[in-house]
Amino acid sequence: MSLSKTYGLVVTAFGAAIIAVLAQITIPLPLIPITGQTLAIGLIVTILGLKYGTLSVLVYCLLGAIGLPVFTGMSGGVSIILGPTGGYIIGFIPAALIIGWYLNKFGYSYIHGLIANVTGMMLILVFGTLWLKFAADLSFPAAFLSGAVPFIPLELIKGGIAAWVGILVRQRLLQANLIKFV
Repeated sequence: MSLSKTYGLVVTAFGAAIIAVLAQITIPLPLIPITGQTLAIGLIVTILGLKYGTLSVLVYCLLGAIGLPVFTGMSGGVSIILGPTGGYIIGFIPAALIIGWYLNKFGYSYIHGLIANVTGMMLILVFGTLWLKFAADLSFPAAFLSGAVPFIPLELIKGGIAAWVGILVRQRLLQANLIKFV
């Protein structure tokens, strides 16, 4: 295996591991908990970029789907993805693609990081709310009121933190030649 392939595997695994760790930071609420997952998605994609960031998110989701306890509350399995919160998890993948694509296209600055991350966070809420509507047999207004509205302010804050910290860490890693983007 070439050095660049090994590097890609290590970076991807590291990103997935960070998401799994931050997913365990939880504030329980009745239907949908507040977690560190969305913050982690934004951070990892902002730091690693479109290719390795999205691969990290995909690996994280696949690890959880096969049953490894990487989702919130040390849970995993297809039943979590098919349950009421599964749409949020599914939404991580298109959110990562959008965040990474936007940053690649417009540049890794704080303002672009903020736009990309807030867009990604809102996309996760859209997927989660739509899935919640069907999985919990709720009306669209009820799903929106319980699955999106309470989380919008927090996701805006997480988007800002992911942009600020992600851009800062990315710049520092590049300056120190500790990371490369193939």
